[in-house]
Amino acid sequence: MSLRTIDSLGELSGKKVLVRCDLNVPLKDGEITDDGRIRASLPTLNALINAGARVVVISHLGRPDGAPEAKYSLAPVAQRLSELLGKPVAFASDTVGSAAEDAVSSLEDGDVALLENLRFNPGETSKDSKERADFAFQLSKLVDSFVSDGFGVVHRKQASVYEIAGIIPSAAGLLIQAELEVLERLTNTPEQPYTVVLGGSKVSDKLAVIGALLPKVNTLLIGGGMLFTFLAAQGYKVGASLLEVDQIDNVKGYLAEAEKLGVEIVLPTDIVVASKFGADAEYVTTPADAIEDTAFGASGLGLDIGPDTSARFAEVISASKTVFWNGPMGVFELAPFAAGTKAVASALTTIDGLGVVGGGDSAAAVRALGFTDDQFGHISTGGGASLEFLEGKHLPGLEVLGWQA
Repeated sequence: MSLRTIDSLGELSGKKVLVRCDLNVPLKDGEITDDGRIRASLPTLNALINAGARVVVISHLGRPDGAPEAKYSLAPVAQRLSELLGKPVAFASDTVGSAAEDAVSSLEDGDVALLENLRFNPGETSKDSKERADFAFQLSKLVDSFVSDGFGVVHRKQASVYEIAGIIPSAAGLLIQAELEVLERLTNTPEQPYTVVLGGSKVSDKLAVIGALLPKVNTLLIGGGMLFTFLAAQGYKVGASLLEVDQIDNVKGYLAEAEKLGVEIVLPTDIVVASKFGADAEYVTTPADAIEDTAFGASGLGLDIGPDTSARFAEVISASKTVFWNGPMGVFELAPFAAGTKAVASALTTIDGLGVVGGGDSAAAVRALGFTDDQFGHISTGGGASLEFLEGKHLPGLEVLGWQA
């Protein structure tokens, strides 16, 4: 793996180091509901603190439209980061203005400051490369060097990810290194049997990764909303379940390709079908080829894989040496439709090998269902970045740090 690391930055004691983290955590009524991404940033931050650096943390939160919005403030993150680091974290109410300048200039060796949401500045995500470069230059004036550690954004060409790394000495943090080591194992040296579990809502989001992984895996398990396009491709009626009609022919092509390669695609044999989308919905379990034969008829909604499918998926996962999972099996946020996701997560904790939870909704699901991070081989902090890596795409936030596929 060719990648500039923190060691390449030389002596850091007394130096101001800008660290791009991904602290985009879920909030409810101003309270953090899952601090997994904050915890993932700690190894790099502690390493810099211990080296005597003056650490300036930057991140985005949510999708503000290039202007401040109180609900997207990183203030709650600063408080939680302080608790996890066991030391004060100064919080600046802007990113490149006077508050940021004051916060950075006040730092002593080993101190930490967090600047306000990067996306309050239109230059962060601008499609105009000059506007991004101008914002990156403003950020660079605050510090001596840059450490990129927000894996969840390395597939984005954004000012704090891409442009700034070309302005000042830059390196990858420990989280990015750890993520890449796991993804390279999945891509280049997976131990067999190798199983990939894909869920989530849209099959269109996963087709590219299916195409890239089919020649490398033994088994592909399909759940989530995307499963209904697979069932439709087999000629089954799916009621009012999520369906991408325009992807049916593509799915048929991948089914044929898998058969040619000797890869087993395991589709659900039973489905939990509901009368509506809601925790109070009526629901039944039905064979996958009889979704419209329930009392709900053509208005029935498939919201989870059934118990037989859950047991089958768990059996395949437990017998595998390498498993990559991206996307919930059902609407896990609603208790009646969480069983399939919980079964997959539970099976992943039992494998004798490498089990990877592929970020995004999957990571949120395992924590919401009561699992802890240390029960899995690896929980990725970047679902989209992980998928694009596995697809073989160029990731600008890595390439600017010297990484080559």
